[in-house]
Amino acid sequence: MATLQPQGKVIITCAVTGAIHTPTMSPYLPITPDQIAADAIGAAEAGAAILHLHARDPETGKPDQTPEAFAPFLPRIKQATDAAINITTGGSPYMKVEERVLPAATYKPEVASLNMGSINFGLFHLAPKYDTFKHDWEKPHLEATRDLVFRNSFKDIEYILETCYGNGTRFEFECYDIAHLYNLAHFADRGLVKPPFFVQSVFGLLGGIGTHPEDVMHMKRTADRLLGTDYRWSVLGAGASQLRIAAQAAALGGNVRVGLEDSLWAGKGKLATCSADQVRMARQIIEGLGMTVATPTEAREILSLKGGDNVAF
Repeated sequence: MATLQPQGKVIITCAVTGAIHTPTMSPYLPITPDQIAADAIGAAEAGAAILHLHARDPETGKPDQTPEAFAPFLPRIKQATDAAINITTGGSPYMKVEERVLPAATYKPEVASLNMGSINFGLFHLAPKYDTFKHDWEKPHLEATRDLVFRNSFKDIEYILETCYGNGTRFEFECYDIAHLYNLAHFADRGLVKPPFFVQSVFGLLGGIGTHPEDVMHMKRTADRLLGTDYRWSVLGAGASQLRIAAQAAALGGNVRVGLEDSLWAGKGKLATCSADQVRMARQIIEGLGMTVATPTEAREILSLKGGDNVAF
C-alpha cells in the first residue's frame, strides 16, 4: 500500500491554456509559446508545484498537439522553474488518441494527463455568449460539441499506458464522472497502473459530474472506497465553481488544480490576468485553512515522480 500524503501539504497544479477556451473569451489566454512560458513560470513562482501544459497555434489559437508545438516552451519552463511538468494526452476532443499521445511519448515528462473514460463534451452553450469571434474556427468549434463524444475507450487508455509507462511517466488520472473511478480501479486490478494514483476529479464540464458539494463528496467517498490509501486526490472546478470546489477539497485533505484552462475568472465578473492570479487565490485558501502549499520537491515525493532530470527536453 502507498504511504499517506503528508498531513497539511497541498499540491497546486496549474493548467495554463488547455483546449476549451478560445481566444475571444479572454485577452489573457496564453496562445503563443512566449505567452505559455510566461504564464507557466508565473504560476510556478506563485506556488504551483505542477504545470499542466497544452500547446496552441500561435496565429489562430487552435489547439495543436504536434510535438513541434511544445518544443519552443518546454525547455524554457524547465530551466526557469523547479515545477514538475505535466503534458496533456487529452489534447482536444476532436483528435485521435495516436495524435494526442505524441508529445508525452516524445518528451517523456514526469506527469501526463490521462482521461479515464468517454463522455459527452459540451461547449456549445458558450457560443451564444459572444456576438463576434476573433477567428473563424471558434464558433464552429464550440457549436460542434452538441454532437461530440470525447472518446477514451479502454483500448485508447491501454494505448496511452503502453506508450508512456515505460518512460517513467506517471499519470494525472482525469475523472469526469464516477464511472471513471471504476475504470481506474479496473486498470489497477489488472496491474496496469501503479500507486500512488494521482486522481484529478473534474467538476462542472457539461457531460460530466456537476459542481454541487454533494457531487464532490460522492467522488471522494467513491475514490476512498475503491482505491483506499493508494491514491492522492485533487480537484478542478470548471468556471465560476473553481475556487469553491478547491476550498472544499482542501478542507477534506485534497489537492487542487487551477489555471486558465479550467476557468478564466478571478472573482465574480473579473477576468484573471494570468494563471498566477488563481494560484495566489488558491494559496490564500489553503494557508487560511492552516495548511501549507507543497513545494515541487514535496510534490515529487508525494506522487513518486521520477525527477526533472529524467525527462527528454
